[in-house]
Amino acid sequence: MQDTFPRLLLEHAAKRPDAPAMREKEYGIWQTTTWAGMAQLVEAIACGLHQAGLQRDEHMIVIGANRPRLYATMLAAQSLGAIPVPLYQDAVGAECVFPINNADVRFAVVEDQEQVDKMLEIRDRCPQLSHIYYDDPRGLRNYDQPGLGALEELIASGKAFAQIHPQVFREQVDMARPDDVAAMFFTSGTTGNPKGVVHTHNTLIDRAAVGTRFDKLTDKDEVLAYLPPAWIGQNIFSYAQWLVAGYVVNCPESGATVTIDLKEVGPTYYFAPPRVFEGLLTTVMIRMEDAGALKRKMFHTFMDVARRIGPDKLDGKPVGLMDSVMYALGNLFVYGPLRNSLGMSRVRVAYTAGEAIGPDLFSFYRSIGINLKQLYGSTETAVFVCLQPDHEARADTVGVPCEGVEIKLSETGEILVKSPGLLKEYYKNPAATAEVLTADGWYHTSDAGFIDASGHLKIIDRVKDVGRIKGGTFDNAMFAPKYVENKLKFFSYIKEAVAYGDQREKVCIMINIDMEAVGNWAERRNLPYAGYTDLAQKPEVYELIRDCVEKVNADLSRDELLAGSQISRFLVLHKELDADDGELTRTNKVRRGFIADKYNVLIDALYGGKSEQYIETQVKFEDGRTGSVSATLKVSDAKTFAPVKAAA
Repeated sequence: MQDTFPRLLLEHAAKRPDAPAMREKEYGIWQTTTWAGMAQLVEAIACGLHQAGLQRDEHMIVIGANRPRLYATMLAAQSLGAIPVPLYQDAVGAECVFPINNADVRFAVVEDQEQVDKMLEIRDRCPQLSHIYYDDPRGLRNYDQPGLGALEELIASGKAFAQIHPQVFREQVDMARPDDVAAMFFTSGTTGNPKGVVHTHNTLIDRAAVGTRFDKLTDKDEVLAYLPPAWIGQNIFSYAQWLVAGYVVNCPESGATVTIDLKEVGPTYYFAPPRVFEGLLTTVMIRMEDAGALKRKMFHTFMDVARRIGPDKLDGKPVGLMDSVMYALGNLFVYGPLRNSLGMSRVRVAYTAGEAIGPDLFSFYRSIGINLKQLYGSTETAVFVCLQPDHEARADTVGVPCEGVEIKLSETGEILVKSPGLLKEYYKNPAATAEVLTADGWYHTSDAGFIDASGHLKIIDRVKDVGRIKGGTFDNAMFAPKYVENKLKFFSYIKEAVAYGDQREKVCIMINIDMEAVGNWAERRNLPYAGYTDLAQKPEVYELIRDCVEKVNADLSRDELLAGSQISRFLVLHKELDADDGELTRTNKVRRGFIADKYNVLIDALYGGKSEQYIETQVKFEDGRTGSVSATLKVSDAKTFAPVKAAA
């Protein structure tokens, strides 16, 4: 197998030049780029960048959605021995300053006018940023800033250069070595500045190849690339594995058309974080609530059958004749149309990762015949640490260590990993590198967990987040906030939750409702509301959320380790947590410490026994303006349950 990404590309172009490599939907029509076409495009961009002065080992940022020409740009940079650094397209300009300056970036290739404006806005803080190229010229006709140019012009000059110097591109590609740096990914930075995670061709290709072999992926598979390319999960699935397996990557027209494009493409290999699967299920349940009585009855009847025997059928376990007949009927009338509606009728392997997924959500998809599995990994491990084999997918584990991986637990219960996919270093941060990488090659994941009797890894929470209740009914009981939050987020009415309780006498939680699900629920009950803030504070909504909280408490009471994590008090926030307001990372992880500081007055109200609390919060709008949202929030108690003792 070829050992660098450009050589993998050239191998595909030589062996099957006319096979589709990528498709992009433009103006409602799918446009195909073949492997030969991709190789020609990469050569032209590489030669253009070479002429413009991009040097070996130099960093170049790439910002935009999944677009064939942006993927070709990353390959072009790697062909010259330069290092592509994808950044999040929804990050505000200020968030790009640190990565650009940290990596001494002179070259930026961006998608459109929005990203160009962002680069120009911060240019005075990044004086070395001398070259900015854009893919989509719309709105940019009258821009004449120095160093700003169209990618189209760069490609044209690169083609002309390649005709005069046809050997330069191949010479540059041949100079690369497997242990050269291939890419750098900035972590989401839940605390402080983000860190640049440095990966080589070898680490990324090795892990991509392991995942490809594990799930028997081939060039006949298809994926939909719709998550941010700056997130290593998307980068592995639609870049590294694309070049290893040679399958087709499909790029949707926009974020708004993903659901439609998913149905049109019908991917065979699909990846999404739990929030996407939650959103799809919420949409389904809202539609069913609005359906006629007969359809609702049929749906619920056959879903009862699916929940009972669907996972067993998917795992190849025997089921009774009558059950098989009922499931076949359900597949005809409910599960098949439902898979088709979700765009998953052809899915052979589906993965979720990034957060724990609710067991009921997990079993829902498996029960209707979708082979949904979990994996475990991180930016620093090039994703693949643990994978779930077919017929061994379980909601409470993240799979078995995959090929080449060793796992051990520290004395504190932290998971340590040794793998060929480990980061080379954190860029310009030897102290942080030394914190996570031991001298003998073990990586500190910061996750707490254990290997169960069947060899599967179970994750409890982040090590730093696992705490203890002090005082009260559950004195010295374990507190695992993420575990509690994920249980709540299974309910379609709850979009986000932030739990507190470490070193306190009880657990309290702040909740974001799901506007679509709760709004639909309110409308069916003729409950008027004037927006999110008004709806969130309705007494009826509080009762709805209380029911969800108490169901979670009843479930937790049956868990010997986590019965003390039951929720005593809760409130519903007056605004949605937002990455632009610093409350979430760009990968939608809760910044618990930041939120605790920002909403300290609410935490005091929860623990101080208050029944309500006024708060005013500054928010940032999409156009960069700021404003404020204020409300008097209700604080409610929830019923907790005595721990259920396991039978002897």
